[in-house]
Order: sequence, then structure tokens, then C-alpha cells
Amino acid sequence: MEDGTATGRHRGTTDAEPDVVMARTYDRAHETPAERLDRNWNELLQELRVAQTGTQILFAFLLSIAFTGSFQQADSFTHVVYSVTLVLAGLATGLLIAPVAVHRQVFRKGLKQELVSTASRLAGGGLFLLMLTVAGGLLVALDVVMPRAWALGTVAGVLVWFAAFWYLLPVVVRRRGQAADR
Repeated sequence: MEDGTATGRHRGTTDAEPDVVMARTYDRAHETPAERLDRNWNELLQELRVAQTGTQILFAFLLSIAFTGSFQQADSFTHVVYSVTLVLAGLATGLLIAPVAVHRQVFRKGLKQELVSTASRLAGGGLFLLMLTVAGGLLVALDVVMPRAWALGTVAGVLVWFAAFWYLLPVVVRRRGQAADR
């Protein structure tokens, strides 16, 4: 189309301009501070829905492990790793659901900025604990099917992988965006 909407571009752009440039220069100057807070809150809720579901499923799975006969026969290392992992899953679940509880308490109090800021920190903490929970769950499972040293090494590799994609990649993307804006 002439206005560029058929190609996902904004009015006034040409096909020669990459979508990356358009995404980086997308203008939200028309947005009021209240609209920005509402958008930030809604985006955070969408992110939390994904994380909450996965964490709750993992937590439920971990809860069921303790009642299996083979787990009861496991050594103390497995029981300690499992216990720590189960507690981490509970804590992650609590942090990822906490924004809902905070919202309930500050609803209609004119504290949207504080809500969004607090909820974002809670989500970040919950994701960090979720990463540790996944590592613990992997260690419990891998310890059954491979030598312990290999299981520990594999889990260490998985933690590095998580750190690379959850923490390092966003830093790289942010720096590239800031450099392109200069």
C-alpha cells in the first residue's frame, strides 16, 4: 500500500528503510505520563502471565516428586538440592504473583508509578529465582541419569546460558539502541 501499512511500516517510509530503524524511532511523544504508565503496567502483566504459568507448573511438578518411592530412596545430596529448589520455586511463585497483591492494595490510590516500579522489581527478582529453580530441577533430574560431576557441569552450563540470554543479551540490545540513537 502507498502508506506502508501493508509492509508493517509507518506512513511516509519507504521500502528501503529497515523495520529495525522504524522500531527504534517509533515516537511515543503523544503519550501522556498516565498513558505511559498504563501501557507499562499492561506490558508487565503480559510478561508476568508467561512467567507465572511456567513457574506454577514447575512448582506443582516439584511438589509431586517428594511422594515418589524412588525419591524417598535418594541420597542426602538429592534431598538437599530438591529442598532448596522447592523453596526457590515457592519464592519465585510468590514474587511473580506479588504484583497482583500490590495492585490490590494500591488500586485507586493514585500510585501507578510506584506500582509499576515495584512490580517491575518483583518480576525481576521472580525471574532470577525462576532461573535458579530451573537449575535446581535440572540438577535433581540429571543427577539420576548421569554422573553427578557431569550433572553439575551441565547445570552450570545451563546457568551460563540463562545469564547470557536473560541478562547479557538485553544489555547488548540496550547499548546498540543507545549507540544508534546518538
